[in-house]
Amino acid sequence: MATPTEIGKQLVTRTPEVAGGLLRTIVDFAIDGSFSFPGAKAAAAKALEAKTDREQAIDSLVVQHVGVASAQGFVTSVGGLITLPVGLPANIAGMATLSVRMIAAIAHLRGYDVDDPRVRTAITLLLLGEDEVRKLVDKGALPTRPLAIATAPVFDASLDRLVSEKVMGSLAGRLGGKHLAVVIVRRIPLIGGGVGAAVDGLLTFGLAAYSKREFVARQQLTRGTAE
Repeated sequence: MATPTEIGKQLVTRTPEVAGGLLRTIVDFAIDGSFSFPGAKAAAAKALEAKTDREQAIDSLVVQHVGVASAQGFVTSVGGLITLPVGLPANIAGMATLSVRMIAAIAHLRGYDVDDPRVRTAITLLLLGEDEVRKLVDKGALPTRPLAIATAPVFDASLDRLVSEKVMGSLAGRLGGKHLAVVIVRRIPLIGGGVGAAVDGLLTFGLAAYSKREFVARQQLTRGTAE
């Protein structure tokens, strides 16, 4: 199986269409998991077993993933300029994997079927962050917000491809150099690691808050529809 660095290099060097396909592979892996990497449902079940209350389990999962994101941000940044060409691609793949698992675990605990392709499209879209999604919807580049996609009557394969391409372009740009000040500071050994940890932790926390707002509990959604 390809390493995070190898996947990351492919993500930032391929065309948007190919990169989008690779992102969907990461989404499936993060949700389904493997022998050595518990997927979203396994992570949610473990958190729920420890906390018993679903909302407390969600909060616990968020804390855990923010911590891991900060740690991997530090590890992939701490080497400074020497490791930057390797670290950033690995960081892109690592951040995407962690973020998808966290978002999917939140959705699962709120009552959504994360095996449903509509929900997976919504989970992928959430990686853009609230501000970017709003801008794309306002411009007409995307038809609607994640919740509407997750609860749509049918799965839209063309929308899924579009979402994957948009997200990958944004993710690669965000972590690969558009934020020039962050990249420059990351080139300084040790200091760069601290910045990488802070940035990745904050990004993960922001995605968690957005995901909790979008994936409202299905019971609430059902009551709202009935009313």
